[in-house]
Amino acid sequence: MSCKEEIKKMSELTDKPFGVNLPIMFLKDDSIVDFVAECGVKFVTTSAGSPAKYIDVLKGAGLTVYHAVPSLAGAMKAADAGVDGLVVEGTEGGGFKSPEEVGLFVLIQAIRRKIDLPIIAAGGIADGQGMAAAFAVGAEGIQMGTRFVSSEESPVHDNWKNAILEGSESDTYVLNKSGSPCLRAIKTDYTKEIYEKGSMDMSVFGGVQDLYFGGDLNAAPALTGQSMGLIDEIKPVQTIIEETVKEFNATCEQLQNAKI
Repeated sequence: MSCKEEIKKMSELTDKPFGVNLPIMFLKDDSIVDFVAECGVKFVTTSAGSPAKYIDVLKGAGLTVYHAVPSLAGAMKAADAGVDGLVVEGTEGGGFKSPEEVGLFVLIQAIRRKIDLPIIAAGGIADGQGMAAAFAVGAEGIQMGTRFVSSEESPVHDNWKNAILEGSESDTYVLNKSGSPCLRAIKTDYTKEIYEKGSMDMSVFGGVQDLYFGGDLNAAPALTGQSMGLIDEIKPVQTIIEETVKEFNATCEQLQNAKI
C-alpha cells in the first residue's frame, strides 16, 4: 500500500485528528504535500531535509508543522524557516541521527536556551519516567518510536519485536558516522558488516520489506533506539499510553514531594 493510500485509509477509519510525517529527502512526488492537506490532516512533522521547501504550502493549507532536528544548528534553521515547533531527536533514538551523538537532555537544553518554540522530545524514551525527565529539561511532549514498534498493533514482524525485547541498551550500532545518512539500528550480522566498513549508501535498505514483513533481520538495518533495553513486554498501544501517562503523573508527584 502506498503512502497516499495509507493516509486516505486513515482518514476514512477515524474522524479524530492524526498526523503525517514527511521525510523531505525521500519524497518522490511533491504532490503528497497537497494531498495531505486535502485529506484533512492538520498536523505534519517534516524530517530528513530542510522544511523551507514546503513550509509555505503547508502553512498556507492551515497545517501545524513541526520539524525533526538532531542538532542546535538544525533547530535554528527550522525556526528561521517558520515551523511551529520542533521534534528534538537525541542520539539515543533509532533511525536517522546526527553523527555528533548528542544526548537528548543536553540537546533540549541547548535548543531551549536559543529558541522559544514548543519541543517534542524523542530518543530513548519508553515510559513515564523518561517523559517526566524530558519535561523537566524543557519539553512539552514526547515521541516514542521503539516502544510502539514493539506494540501489539505494530505491523512489523515478530522477529523484530522479539529482538527488541531480548536486547539491551547497548545492542544497537550507530552506522555511517562519516557520511549521510547516519542512523542507529539493532546489532546484527548485517549491521556489523556496515559498522566495520564505516560507510554505506541507501542500497542497504533494498531488503526493507523482507525485514518489516518477512522478519529477516539481516535484510536491512532494523532502526531501533537504545530504549530497547527498557522494553520487556509487547503491549497494546492503549495500554502503553495509559501506563506512560500514569507513571508520568506519579513521577511528577514524587518529585514535587522530594526534599533536598
